[in-house]
Amino acid sequence: MSSTRLTPVAGPAAPEVRRVRHQARDALALMVFSLGTSLALALALLLVSVLLTPGS
Repeated sequence: MSSTRLTPVAGPAAPEVRRVRHQARDALALMVFSLGTSLALALALLLVSVLLTPGS
C-alpha cells in the first residue's frame, strides 16, 4: 500500500514528499496509541474482575 508516484506531478501544486522521519513519527504515534489503548482495556478488565469477585 504505497503512495509513491512513478511519474512526477506537473504544476505548482505538486504534493510534498513524505520523509522517513515523518513516517517514523506516525508509526511511533500509532504504537503509543495502541499501547495506551491496550493498557486501558487491561486495567478496566482487571478492575471489573476485582469488583465482581465474591467476598470482596
